[in-house]
Amino acid sequence: MNLGDVFKSREEFDLTEGDVGLPLFYLSLPIVVTNLLQTAYNLADTFWIGQYSTEALAAISFAFPMVFLIISLGMGLAVAGSILVAQYTGAGEEREAEYAASQTVGFAAVVSVVVGAVAYVFVGDVLALLGPEPDVLPLATGYMEIISLGIFFMFGFLVFISLMRGYGDTITPMLVMLGSVALNVVLDPFLIFGWWVFPQWGIEGAAIATVFSRGLALVVGLWIMLSGRRGVRIRPRDVVPDLQYGRRLIRIGVPASVEGTGQAVAINLLMFIVGTFATPVVAAFGIGVRVFSVIFLPAIAVARGVETMSGQNIGAGKPDRAALTARVAARTTFVVLAAAGVVTWFFADPIVALFTDDRQVIEVGATFLRYVAPSFGFIGIMRSYNGGFRGAGKTLTAAAIAVTMLGGVRLPIAWFASRIMGPPGIWVSFLISNVAGAVIAYVWFGRGTWRTAEPRGSAVTDVVDDPADD
Repeated sequence: MNLGDVFKSREEFDLTEGDVGLPLFYLSLPIVVTNLLQTAYNLADTFWIGQYSTEALAAISFAFPMVFLIISLGMGLAVAGSILVAQYTGAGEEREAEYAASQTVGFAAVVSVVVGAVAYVFVGDVLALLGPEPDVLPLATGYMEIISLGIFFMFGFLVFISLMRGYGDTITPMLVMLGSVALNVVLDPFLIFGWWVFPQWGIEGAAIATVFSRGLALVVGLWIMLSGRRGVRIRPRDVVPDLQYGRRLIRIGVPASVEGTGQAVAINLLMFIVGTFATPVVAAFGIGVRVFSVIFLPAIAVARGVETMSGQNIGAGKPDRAALTARVAARTTFVVLAAAGVVTWFFADPIVALFTDDRQVIEVGATFLRYVAPSFGFIGIMRSYNGGFRGAGKTLTAAAIAVTMLGGVRLPIAWFASRIMGPPGIWVSFLISNVAGAVIAYVWFGRGTWRTAEPRGSAVTDVVDDPADD
């Protein structure tokens, strides 16, 4: 089969004209692959560290939510840049799209350095608050200190993916991600176990592999955007942060950061609840969350596709087409993820056994999967409609839905139910909150308030094209 028949470039389809389903498919499929690759390095870490020790496996169960929290603090800028690039591209305003992308890169660089420095100083204290056992805490801290030093590279690559997606190019990030993950997967066992000439760094070796592979991917991504060969172009003189334009990024991006940060805080608080139980429960929870990250890839990818298509159609003055995109996505992802839930329920034990041979961890992890599997389809509904909200610039609405689902439903249920039922109380909280999030998103989207999107205005202020940039 010719890959060109499966992965079509932006030039081969129009996101603002014709059928909705096929463009959304061609836009989302590379995102599925990209996110699958993104998850692959997490799974590779989980697999190799699981072979290293159960304590190390529990350590990354504490560390991964912290990584999500740190990235989420600056993620709003990436989302804001993606939305602005999508809307300007849909309106045919290429120069404004370039300026928006360039400013996003400039502000993202500053934010990532600050966030990384603060994280490095405080990450040990924050992890200690989550309650890991004494032999787990130093392992998690060592892993997170290295990740904090590499946040610039990890966040920079996320911005590259977001900006290219806003333009409608999802194939280029997929190819760059492929190279990055392949490098990470190869490096992991060498650095963790000390193969060949490398010292045995254990869990810290996994962190080094991640940072190095993301750094190389960022270099490639910057070269692509600076050259203008693919996707949206950035121009060096436009990268210097413009504080006036920064306010626009903040207005759109802060709610998106609140959404991501709220999710991350909720996950870390949930980790605090999980941490009150024995190490096998913590390890099983970490495996379960990693499995979810794979199963939910279609929903996440389609939501990003909806975000781009909605943004470009809003920019082109076609809100009805934007609404249709979200509805088609919600129906499709519900069916796909519901089917995945059935498969997960029946094969829960062998799925968990892929990551560990600890019989107790397998038993607890399989129970976790079986509790949550019936709610998989509802995740697709919530994410699809939230993608529609973000594409219209209503990032605050998307944030409110996500934070309500996690902080208002999942956490309280997890706390009180786990005091009564033990670990199954936590698993029940996932089931109920996933259904609740879908209902809230469906009802809110149906109100149509997202249609009143703010005017974009002009992105370029006193900027004249310089032939030297071409």
